[in-house]
Amino acid sequence: MELPGIIAGNKNGYGNKALPIMPIKRPRKSDRPRHDRLAELRSVLINHPFFHELSAVHIEALAGCARQTRFPGDTVILHQGEAADRFFLIEDGCVALEADRHGQGMIRIQTLGAGDALGWSWLFPPHFCHFSARTINPTHAIIFDAVELRARFKQAPDLANELVKRMAPVVVKRLEATQTQLLEISQIALRAQLQALQLAMSADSASL
Repeated sequence: MELPGIIAGNKNGYGNKALPIMPIKRPRKSDRPRHDRLAELRSVLINHPFFHELSAVHIEALAGCARQTRFPGDTVILHQGEAADRFFLIEDGCVALEADRHGQGMIRIQTLGAGDALGWSWLFPPHFCHFSARTINPTHAIIFDAVELRARFKQAPDLANELVKRMAPVVVKRLEATQTQLLEISQIALRAQLQALQLAMSADSASL
């Protein structure tokens, strides 16, 4: 008698073809229980250099309005002039910080990588992005809901103070990078104007 699923005359009972191997369905991060994801996120935040020596209470508050995410390369994740409603801690990858030259194209101000904080405008009024940010290659980051985080400052003003202290060096570095970039652009523009003037003077001399 031939049983369902078994080919008669085959001693191993499986016929000439191997049984298909059913893939094991592993839960995605989003399918895992919320407390597991929060525990993992807390661990990541504790070990991130930006939050070095931050208290457990503050880590808990931050974890409640954060999530891990991944961006493909060449993706704009912050737009200059838009509301600053989020900020990022980069885990790995590379992000270009760019500024619009009033319709004359974008200039790169700074390149950020693993361990860097991205986005400080959310912390200071009027809460608008001063720069754009674009991923250079696939990037993993922790994204924070800045609106929710600012709301939590009312219950935890000391958390606000801690973040301001950590953001202050970031702001200084951005300003220094902007100043350097603008100086280089000014020098390039000055050299171009000088070359144009020299060419004009040469043309005038040749016509005499």
